[in-house]
Amino acid sequence: MLKYVKLIRLPNLLFVALVMYAMRLCIIKPILQFQYGILEFQFSDFYFFLFVLSTVFLAAAGYVINDYFDRRIDLINRPNSVVVGKLIDRRYAMAIHTTLNFFAIAIGVYLSVKTHIYIVAIEYFVITGLFWFYSTTYKRQFLVGNILVSLMTAVAPIQVVLFDIVLLNRHYTNILHQYNSNFYLISIWILGFAFFAFITNLIREIIKDAEDYEGDKTYKRKTIPIVWGEKTAKIIVVALSVITTALLIYIYIKYLNDNITFWYFSLALIIPFIYMIFKIIIAKSKKQYHFISQLLKVIMLAGVMYSFVARYIISNL
Repeated sequence: MLKYVKLIRLPNLLFVALVMYAMRLCIIKPILQFQYGILEFQFSDFYFFLFVLSTVFLAAAGYVINDYFDRRIDLINRPNSVVVGKLIDRRYAMAIHTTLNFFAIAIGVYLSVKTHIYIVAIEYFVITGLFWFYSTTYKRQFLVGNILVSLMTAVAPIQVVLFDIVLLNRHYTNILHQYNSNFYLISIWILGFAFFAFITNLIREIIKDAEDYEGDKTYKRKTIPIVWGEKTAKIIVVALSVITTALLIYIYIKYLNDNITFWYFSLALIIPFIYMIFKIIIAKSKKQYHFISQLLKVIMLAGVMYSFVARYIISNL
């Protein structure tokens, strides 16, 4: 059983589910309750569960196909974590990938038909294709793979509004027009979390490329540490981290300005970012880069968990 958990990256899948539920229950729901008053979800809890499940299936399929095509490189970069070809037969791994995609698309199509939002079904086919081409082609191209996988990470919080906002607009059109209202506040909150997911994942992708330098160079991949050098990769990571930290400070001063956010941002995000910058500057070994990568995962989790603070803030506006 453990080999399947490793294959589909179960902790990462649980993180995806956490992000989607946090956005719905901690951002969208309190805004509907405390800002718009009478508005209620038109996308049922059961349908939302299916939506999250289908997204998790898509992500799991993406991890499987990525491991399938990265087997030889992973034998150099992280030999102890290789599953495909060692613990699970390659043909069986491909069958798992196909099955996960099938159920993800089937659920997506079902939800699209039930809600008459057909663009979601198209999106599922597109995402499936992007995961395939990422593993086979884009990952080997300079910067393309890093940006694509970071965008796919940012999609998780945005996914939540696909059904909810469309159905709310459809059901409450007259009320929204009557009060000249919209769901701008929801969009701003969700886009804020999506941008944080994008930029932190992009930083982590570059760090992982530095960690995987040996295997990537052997198989002639065009990563930032290989094409521009380790020093330049560090400068980019530090620059992106400083920008992210500065944006957090700006958002706090400009829009939030409450004591809970001050302490949360300081202790859970800004101080860890500063520590990470220090560790990046002095990093030299694979082990050090791996530690930084894991630290950034903790920062990403802290970013998602801020949604619970946001719920309290929204509820008391």
